[in-house]
Amino acid sequence: MNNLATALSLFRQRLMAPALATSARCYAVKPAAPAGKKKKLGKLGPIMEKKVIPVETDANKLVNYVCGSNYLKTGEDVKIKPDSEYPDWLWTLNTERIIPLEELDPNTKQYWRRLRKMALRRNNQLSKLKKF
Repeated sequence: MNNLATALSLFRQRLMAPALATSARCYAVKPAAPAGKKKKLGKLGPIMEKKVIPVETDANKLVNYVCGSNYLKTGEDVKIKPDSEYPDWLWTLNTERIIPLEELDPNTKQYWRRLRKMALRRNNQLSKLKKF
């Protein structure tokens, strides 16, 4: 009986020895933050700082140029031309309201695109109502 007890105790010591050796965790040290400005971390990462965009206040420039049309670092904005320089169809574009489907001609692409878009929206709404 005594031999059996000593054998079991030796067996337990051998099983427990690796567990005791790995109980000390050796994680890498976190790198120190740079001495400069610290950014706050949100749920999705660092928060982006807002950029202040300059607003044009010169009335003469606002009347004669399309402000913001030049996205390059060099050059200038597009100069506004007289109305006679632009094509006639430009002045007939619909800028007031969306034309209802009933008023559109069924022989045009615009009609069928609108119809398809309405059907997709309807199907998406119906699929949201399904339980599974």
